[in-house]
Amino acid sequence: MFTTIELFAGAGGLALGVEKAGFLTIGLVEVDRDACETLKVNRPKWNVICDDIANVSGQDLEGRFGIKKRELDLLSGGAPCQAFSYAGKRLGLEDARGTLFYHYALFLEKLQPRMFLFENVRGLLTHDGGKTYRTILEIFEKTGYTIHKEVLNAWDYGVAQKRERLITVGVRKDLKKKIRFSFPKKHEYKPVLRDVLQDVPESAGVPYGENKRKIFELVPAGGYWRNIDPEIAKAYMKSCWNMEGGRTGILRRMSMDEPSLTVLTSPSQKQTERCHPLEARPFTVRENARCQSFPDEWEFKGSVMSQYKQVGNAVPVNLAYEVAGKIREALEGKN
Repeated sequence: MFTTIELFAGAGGLALGVEKAGFLTIGLVEVDRDACETLKVNRPKWNVICDDIANVSGQDLEGRFGIKKRELDLLSGGAPCQAFSYAGKRLGLEDARGTLFYHYALFLEKLQPRMFLFENVRGLLTHDGGKTYRTILEIFEKTGYTIHKEVLNAWDYGVAQKRERLITVGVRKDLKKKIRFSFPKKHEYKPVLRDVLQDVPESAGVPYGENKRKIFELVPAGGYWRNIDPEIAKAYMKSCWNMEGGRTGILRRMSMDEPSLTVLTSPSQKQTERCHPLEARPFTVRENARCQSFPDEWEFKGSVMSQYKQVGNAVPVNLAYEVAGKIREALEGKN
């Protein structure tokens, strides 16, 4: 079985998809204690290291994870996006020192896995005028990898949610003739909320206040602030009323016949609402998890707000599975 280590594991969306594709997870690193508990309660046999990655990356990684350099099949994860300080001359890995990405790159350099999967927000492409991602790619190449990159929308891969992720896959250069990677093909059918909001198990949720609930009852499914009395909308929106742009996220109510917009890390945010299609309330934790393609048996630990955050930050499981499946095919020499 192919082996994988995951960094910045969160609540396990990416790890679960990779496991589903047939990989053996030999270690996960995550700093958030609630997310660690989520991982442990769902996969008691996983080696979950609940620590700051800065405390782990400098260790003897071969000894810590019980695997020799160049034996690991896949390193996966996605470091939060941070600007770099640029040296006068490119120093490779040293350019990233002080960022969380530095520790991902350090794992890569020390373990030299056959392949890596680095996922991030689409915004990384333009972060700091594109310099951040260009430097990341330079570091990957100097560490010894051939790069494949593409922006994928989870909605194209069995997820009832519009969510774009920048996926970067690396193949160790000495294996590039043996390992040929290609991104997964889009599915013909793209699921909508009707496909995932049926018979959802009960779970924690946070209701709207009474005034907000009454206003949302006026908004039709698939509508937003423009679909109600302008005076009511203006009183609700206050200073946002005079902002430019469509402001289509304000008082936005989803429809059962569309996918969810990107699942957020909290149940309610004024300028990016996702009201339930049939009831005047935010989605519950379990409903958000359905939109992220988590299985119902995957349990989230911590406070209600912590659970919302864990689900919102996760990589959609089905998207992770599709990409990891193509990585496995590449490792098997099938492409």
